[in-house]
Amino acid sequence: MRKSLEIPQGKRTLKYRFFEILPGAISYGAIILLFVLSLIDPLIASAYLFILIAATLVKAVSTAYRTVQGYEVMKSAARVDWRGRMEDLCDPHAAYERVRDDDNKSYHFEEHVENLKMMAAMPQDYPNPAKIYHAVIITAYDEGLEVLTPSIEAVKNSTFPNDHIIMTLAYEARGGEEMEKVATTLREKYKATFKDFILSKHPADLPGEIIGKGPNLTYAGMKVAEYVKTHKLPTESVIITSLDSDNHMHEKYLDAVAYEFVTHPNRQHLSYQPVSLFTNNIWDAPAPTRVIALSNSFFNIISTMRPHALRNFASHSQPLQALAAMHFWSKRTIVEDGHQYWRSLFFFDGDYSVLPIRIPIYQDAVLSETFWKTVKAQFVQVRRWYYGASDIAYVGVRLFVPKDQRIISFWKLFPKFWRLLDGHVTLAILAPIVAFGAWVPMLMNLSAHTMVGYNLPNIVSWVETFALIGLIISILVSFRLLPRRPARYKKGKNLLMLIQWILMPVTSILYQSLAAFYAQTRLMLGAYMEKFDVTKKIVKK
Repeated sequence: MRKSLEIPQGKRTLKYRFFEILPGAISYGAIILLFVLSLIDPLIASAYLFILIAATLVKAVSTAYRTVQGYEVMKSAARVDWRGRMEDLCDPHAAYERVRDDDNKSYHFEEHVENLKMMAAMPQDYPNPAKIYHAVIITAYDEGLEVLTPSIEAVKNSTFPNDHIIMTLAYEARGGEEMEKVATTLREKYKATFKDFILSKHPADLPGEIIGKGPNLTYAGMKVAEYVKTHKLPTESVIITSLDSDNHMHEKYLDAVAYEFVTHPNRQHLSYQPVSLFTNNIWDAPAPTRVIALSNSFFNIISTMRPHALRNFASHSQPLQALAAMHFWSKRTIVEDGHQYWRSLFFFDGDYSVLPIRIPIYQDAVLSETFWKTVKAQFVQVRRWYYGASDIAYVGVRLFVPKDQRIISFWKLFPKFWRLLDGHVTLAILAPIVAFGAWVPMLMNLSAHTMVGYNLPNIVSWVETFALIGLIISILVSFRLLPRRPARYKKGKNLLMLIQWILMPVTSILYQSLAAFYAQTRLMLGAYMEKFDVTKKIVKK
């Protein structure tokens, strides 16, 4: 069973190819179906379209609600004294006696009291909070000190004790001599700050690896495992957090992860997912990438409010013991973060889930040297994300097998498979259908010039107008997500932050639908994306 966990390379089986073709076939089919139905019977086409638009409306209302709810939960979680709660866990009996009668309404305080009670009663079932270590791996390719230093400083300024943090800079040999100098400089500067500062130089062109982040992370993870073993640290109490070079973690993130790790009995079968917010350089990015960055931030906030559907994305944390057992991350996919969810799920025979850590890790919006280079780089980034459609085949071939060969029960795995498939198809078809679908029945069939044909665009327009309420709510939340406006920008920039949202329909089609169709088409044709295109990180001074 364990041998089947890796993604195939080269020629796939017919069954695997079927599931690779499936998302693209459905996406193209959904668009084509609207035209075909319009030729056959405009009334049926209108009904088909209306169902899709109505589903969009429901999602818009749900999105608005979850965005507000998630934002408030995130702010509440950030106000918690997670270091204080970790210290409570060191002597749970005394802490329980002190706080059990407190009328504290802070985030999950009642759950904290219950955790103290359980730990006081069964201390042997929990790891020693004072012996928890964090190994933070920052991956880099050719980024300079101006990008990497703030990311390391954010870890340094964490409330978690620095002498229990193993900092690891995982850089690529492909980065050249300049990257080597940057790595050496950073180690010299910070080696006395942390428990240790490990340099992991990932060699180029190792067999069985694509050019991507996964191989670099895995190589660094093995270095960390070797370090932990050599220094006789408790492997079962080490948590690895993977960060991109531009990631600035919230000061309370590591303590929040450590707290959840200690208090969850199934800790080795969990990964811990922060809220990724693309706001580091949001004031410097051009309007199209600002809209995309904030939209993706909303999506990540919403995802934490749906734990049953939550999967790994970008930065995340996972226990070293579990990672070492499954040989860390995949070395054969450019979407190693999302794929890690499925890899872990099958490795642990379904006994695995992602725990939301409602503390942010701040990331950069896409920003290159010029406007046109930036908008191109943005497309490259999102098409890589949407190549996560490749996981549909990975899951499908393990779901649709005879019962005696199935690792996870059909009815437990099928809803996950369906959400994965539906999510990628929706990414591709929703924007163009909402934007142009209402005109298709009338333009494709002269007989559609009826009451239904003439009124359908108006009906859809009313539905879309109602859905705008959700967008307005999201816009209001976006202003609360923004960091302080840099002094180099005048107050008029605030107005641009509002006007930018008129680009939403355009960015949805160009950077959501087209990017999803691009990724799904590559899968359909067997033209696999096996090179991780690094997103340029520019820091404005």
